[in-house]
Amino acid sequence: MVPKKVQKNSINAIRFLAADAVERAKSGHPGMPMGAAPMAYVLWTEFLKHNPKDPKWPGRDRFVLSCGHGSMLLYALLHLTGYDLSIEDIKEFRQWGSKTPGHPEYGHTPGVEITTGPLGQGISTAVGFALAEKKLAAEFNREGYNIIDHYTYVIASDGDIMEGVTYESCSLAGHWKLGKLIVLYDDNKITIDGSTDLAFTEDVLKRYEAFGWHTLKVDSGEDLDSISNAIKEAKTDPRPSIIAIRSNIGYGTPKQDSPDSHGSPLGEEAIKAAREKLEWPYPPFEIPQEVYDHFRQSAERGIELQKKWEENYGNYRREYPELAAELERRLKGVLPKDISSDAIVSQFKPGDKIATRAASGKILNILTENISEIIGGSADLTPSNNTKAKGTDAFSSQNPKGRYIHFGIREHGMGAVLNGINLHGGFRAYGGTFLVFSDYMRPAIRLAALMKVPTIFVYTHDSIALGEDGPTHQPIEQTMSLRLIPNLWVVRPMDAFETVYAWDLALNRLEGPTALILTRQGLPAVDRNEYASAEGLLKGGYVISNTNNPKAVIIASGSEVELALKSQKKLLEEGINTNVVSMPCWEAFDEQTNEYRQSVLPADIPKIAVEAGISIGWERYADDVIGLSDFGCSAPYPEVYEKLGFNVDNVVKRVKNIL
Repeated sequence: MVPKKVQKNSINAIRFLAADAVERAKSGHPGMPMGAAPMAYVLWTEFLKHNPKDPKWPGRDRFVLSCGHGSMLLYALLHLTGYDLSIEDIKEFRQWGSKTPGHPEYGHTPGVEITTGPLGQGISTAVGFALAEKKLAAEFNREGYNIIDHYTYVIASDGDIMEGVTYESCSLAGHWKLGKLIVLYDDNKITIDGSTDLAFTEDVLKRYEAFGWHTLKVDSGEDLDSISNAIKEAKTDPRPSIIAIRSNIGYGTPKQDSPDSHGSPLGEEAIKAAREKLEWPYPPFEIPQEVYDHFRQSAERGIELQKKWEENYGNYRREYPELAAELERRLKGVLPKDISSDAIVSQFKPGDKIATRAASGKILNILTENISEIIGGSADLTPSNNTKAKGTDAFSSQNPKGRYIHFGIREHGMGAVLNGINLHGGFRAYGGTFLVFSDYMRPAIRLAALMKVPTIFVYTHDSIALGEDGPTHQPIEQTMSLRLIPNLWVVRPMDAFETVYAWDLALNRLEGPTALILTRQGLPAVDRNEYASAEGLLKGGYVISNTNNPKAVIIASGSEVELALKSQKKLLEEGINTNVVSMPCWEAFDEQTNEYRQSVLPADIPKIAVEAGISIGWERYADDVIGLSDFGCSAPYPEVYEKLGFNVDNVVKRVKNIL
């Protein structure tokens, strides 16, 4: 039994580390940590299974601070429990190069499972963690060996609960009955503008009950026993659980229950008053040894839990060596070596007219059969995206081994869940929708790029070639806008052969996400005996058709490479030697040596780019661009292309102009 004084001091240690760090930085969010400290204390000292000495232990529970603005709550917990985060790191909160940035950053601070701050993303990504745990357990656990058996805990704010992405992802979590997902809802009823009553009067728990969640309520955020009992009850229920805990933002300060405590330092006088009221006599950043001793007991418990887990896993490995080897390979992110792109290329023949979305579907059939960690789905566009491999079952609460995920019409939730699956480890997850709807999931795409998560986004119906569907569904600016996101590789293959290598690039890229941009309309698979190998895609751009002493270069991506090749033939007939460059991935091309890039795009030869989208950006490679500056229109797609200038005569004319 922990003495009341030790409990009180431990909670106050969290509170004042947060308040003092924000005050020192003259920037930050002290109110949330002051109010949520008790629930965090109970979770981390009584329930959370983790080992600060090995933050990547596969058997650990996952903790997500969805309201990332309260980052000092997490940093205080990491420091007190013994992670590699010193008191000096705490003092450097929000400073250049510190381990304690303004919002938690995955891969930057030991113990941080996910980058959070954009509200709703943490809780939604946590759904992906819980899905991955459930599916991995179904695949690898055997009687007597619960190798995969951990919880995902979330602390979420009113703001998280309000965000639209949370509705999408939490609806899915209830539908899938992800019982090892437990959310502690920091119900402090305050936002930046004031009381949540200004804009948020729904009954949150009734909403979650409708989602299929187990709902609980704790009337006081200071009632440690009630918080503990609620978490215990949540762990016994097969549904995901949300515990609404009525807390007080800025607890113990003169700014308690006020938005003034949300996003600004409390001020020296307010912190002094809080020290007196909460009976915390210690100066800034001084923590009594009894508090450290108490928190480190939970760390010692984690070491023992990991030791037992490893002993059990050792027995599992001896009894199921093939399963263990497969699990270890997958957790390391290493692909099997018995699949090659060259073998897949042979599935297509020159002259085949096939949409790259359809080619992608055929490629996925082979990849899914040979790479067990590939799972994916679509936001209710499965037949259009060609994202379901033959013979794959759907993931469900009854069939957690299923490898195909029906996300429903929830693009944003899909993006966040995919990120969580990939962050968890053991899977390579992809998800599909129309390219134009990538806008609905942009925050999740951006976070994948920021966290360097290798999520694969499959975007089909990539241009004005949607024809009759018209401007609402014809993506004009999306491809270029995706290229603006740092560390997102955008790949727009020109035919079935390039699509093979597009998947090769995406699966072998572990440093960030990849967006595959695919056509609805059929494109001819060009004869690679006549043209350069599609393997050139792996370098981002390559000379697909070369001439002697070229006078000009036409650069194109995706479906417009066919147009470029046709235009080249006409130019050759007129005595104008012209090279054609297929440029499916700017980001990969820019990583090549200067010598290689110069060989593809010689500095002294005029260049024109052709792409059925916004032209801004192509000037980095070309002297002129045939693109779009306005939306498309509804008509049969060959006519749309013709009317908007994507035809041989216009390309030839524009090449002559730059000469």
